[in-house]
Amino acid sequence: MRPISMRQATLEDINTVSEILSEAAAWLEQKNMVLWGETEIGTKAIARDLELGLFYIAVCNGVVAGVFRFQLEDVEYWPDIERSDSTFLHRLAVRRSFAGGNVSTQIFQWAIDRTQDLGRHFLRLDCMADRPRLRSIYENFGFKYHSDRQVGANLVARYEYAIGDRI
Repeated sequence: MRPISMRQATLEDINTVSEILSEAAAWLEQKNMVLWGETEIGTKAIARDLELGLFYIAVCNGVVAGVFRFQLEDVEYWPDIERSDSTFLHRLAVRRSFAGGNVSTQIFQWAIDRTQDLGRHFLRLDCMADRPRLRSIYENFGFKYHSDRQVGANLVARYEYAIGDRI
């Protein structure tokens, strides 16, 4: 297992973050699983999230291996829950050269630890409901299916990971 460190992304990282998100989106598109468009992952789209400190970078041996957005609230996908009880993981993308390794696992673990440090009880995430392989990854890690939710044109499956004594 290669050790991976996490750091908060800054505006100086905008091209790297966009590049990794774009690489993941292109790979998914090749598999006929369109996920993000340029309006969602281009530099203009992510600049505000970077300014707000929402993106993080996973670094392995000095190389950026992945990116993710870590949020303290998510009223778009989770409007029906207690806001102060959860954290949210979005836009997780791993460079293809690191795919199949432990980058996602370490990102999940970092997010769980950060959620616990913040005194919150759930780490929540979602994916397109029609992605059985991705859903299996979440479930194998320990995320529990919560519910489906229609968000715009997308039906998403929502998952949660209970922290601490709620596991």
